[in-house]
Amino acid sequence: MDKEKQILDLIRMNPFISQQEISSIVGLSRPAVANYISSLTRRGEIKGRGYILREESSIICIGGANTDRKARTDKKVRLYSSNPVKITEAVGGVARNFAENLSRLGVSVSLMTCVGDDKEGNWILKETKGQGVDVSQVWVLPTERTGTFTTLLDIDGESIVSMADMNIYEKLTISMFEEKWSHIAASQAVYLDTNIPSDCISYLIKRCKDENISLYIDPVSTAKAQKLPFRLDGVALMLPNQEEAEVLSGIKIDSINDCQTACEKIRQRGVEKVIITLGDQGVYYDSVEESGHLPAFQREVVDVTGAGEAFGSCTIYGLMNGKSLLDACQLGLAGSALALQTEKSISPFLNPETIYELVKEYRRENHS
Repeated sequence: MDKEKQILDLIRMNPFISQQEISSIVGLSRPAVANYISSLTRRGEIKGRGYILREESSIICIGGANTDRKARTDKKVRLYSSNPVKITEAVGGVARNFAENLSRLGVSVSLMTCVGDDKEGNWILKETKGQGVDVSQVWVLPTERTGTFTTLLDIDGESIVSMADMNIYEKLTISMFEEKWSHIAASQAVYLDTNIPSDCISYLIKRCKDENISLYIDPVSTAKAQKLPFRLDGVALMLPNQEEAEVLSGIKIDSINDCQTACEKIRQRGVEKVIITLGDQGVYYDSVEESGHLPAFQREVVDVTGAGEAFGSCTIYGLMNGKSLLDACQLGLAGSALALQTEKSISPFLNPETIYELVKEYRRENHS
């Protein structure tokens, strides 16, 4: 039996076994055992002291975590004028919302982001941990303010203008990610949003490719999509909306045919699978094996906030469970439909049973 596998099996049976005990069982010197253990830790098979083993289903979400403020009007918005609004506040951020959605779907998930040492930062950590997400890898930066995202919603729930105060993410450096690499390497997959600095994005893309870790990317906005390096080799999935896809492909999208061309251009940059989200027009998906357009689920829209993250996280949940791109997209559309029906950024009704049930209904309606 391979010594490395033997050592892992012994640790799995008893995470507190001493190196001396291991050495006498496997017939190696104690320094040789220490070398094996340090190599397994570097590769992320073992996490930290007490030998915490890698969990096979886990994903780490890297990117934004902030407070979301929504100002909602009950009349048509008048620009350059005072608008009466009702303000609500919730924990948010693309990567954070992704992490919570995935946790609700039963995936073992951890969040890597940074918050300030302030009441907003403490609130985000407490709420996120309460939803079953591991927040032990979050940096708390004492002199920075936690990020905020403020959006003005029209009477029909559409966002009119959004304002982001995300300066805190500029404090993240490549060496900070290097220090936490064993935790990243312990994940089956990495989800990344583009709130972090461009040099960190490039570093994570290259390192995930070199170490064969599935990487899913959300470009977040047209401005932030430009932080991505030109070569995107090793990226398993890119999740742009229509405007972000135009930036990434360099072409204007006016039709479904244009979506196909845009996906091909993005895949030429090294991405394996591309899904362009088209709002109420559904999604366009493309990979070497399959491509096509799927209409959105017909549901009443209460609030669009969080629908993109719900789509992406349910799609990734499908891919991590071995679904085809088409099937994964249908799960994503189900998640998105649930998010659109609540004022909350995360639907309280999100769970595997509900999205599978919605997909069944959708297939009956669309005879697919």
